[in-house]
Amino acid sequence: MKTIYSEKHIKQNSKSELAGGQLIKPYECPERMEYILNEISSRNLGEVLKPQAKDLKIVKKVHDSNYVEFLEQAWNEWKKEGYQGEAIPTVWPSRSMNSVEIPNHIEGKLGYYCLANETSISQGSIDGAYEGVKVVLTATDMLADEKSLFALCRPPGHHASRDQYGGYCFFNNIAIAAERLFEKGANKIFILDIDFHHGNGTQAIFYNRSDVYFASIHGDPKEAFPHFLGYANEKGNGAGEGYNINYPMQPGIPYSEWTKALDDAIEKIKSYQPEALLISLGVDTYEKDPISFFKLKSDDFFDVGKKIASCNLPTLFVMEGGYAIKEIGINTVNVLKGFEGSSS
Repeated sequence: MKTIYSEKHIKQNSKSELAGGQLIKPYECPERMEYILNEISSRNLGEVLKPQAKDLKIVKKVHDSNYVEFLEQAWNEWKKEGYQGEAIPTVWPSRSMNSVEIPNHIEGKLGYYCLANETSISQGSIDGAYEGVKVVLTATDMLADEKSLFALCRPPGHHASRDQYGGYCFFNNIAIAAERLFEKGANKIFILDIDFHHGNGTQAIFYNRSDVYFASIHGDPKEAFPHFLGYANEKGNGAGEGYNINYPMQPGIPYSEWTKALDDAIEKIKSYQPEALLISLGVDTYEKDPISFFKLKSDDFFDVGKKIASCNLPTLFVMEGGYAIKEIGINTVNVLKGFEGSSS
């Protein structure tokens, strides 16, 4: 399986994350990619290719143009105010302050466009985010000639909605991949999100559509981020009703229980008969992940890949989360090797 990867992801290298009342080194760090690349190389998964130059106008077909322009200017506006740290919002349009006006000041803009303030914006954040878009577009454009591809994106994307960032995500890479496939003539796409955290951004982008079926297996939002989306009663709206399914799960779930949801999702994929399958590949379901509570073991990820392969569809894997960085490469490549029929 070929991997598309850009070394320029390093431009997104924020130094601060608000967690547990402290500013810490972000869990979503550049080193994650090195562990994955090393595992790809040592286990001969396949070629690692650089992304090609791409027209990035497609981003504004998925995301609100004002939001995109905000991200492009946020760091400069922050520094213009003389602030010394990284850009972290401090105020939001909460339930008691529901004005639809977008503030002029960067402090207000951050709160308006942010859904979770663990995600700081630093000097290269927007450049890194655009590199992720180039990676996923390159992989998507190759899918016609390949059975499967791995878009090794960083930063991740599935928490980014049409006009909000958070959960380490700025642009929704997998939604952009789906949009590209529609541009190329596809009629139906299935997106399966197996990250520990609900793909709230992806769900929100496609919630009113029937040409994208979205399924997410994740920690119960009553117990886990993003908390305010990802419940079982969210089934789509309007034309999209019946084309959204969530599998929220309780703490401590082992693979024997988790995989029942995967089996059900795979049946829905086969019934829907999409032209392509897009996988939000998060491996933070791993038992030692520091910000999750499932109990999947490294060997379980082989079986995940094998089951996804049973759909017999052109399949694009798009990297999302996974924060036990010493094992992230092992678990990621185990999924991809399992997909290819290997158990080693």
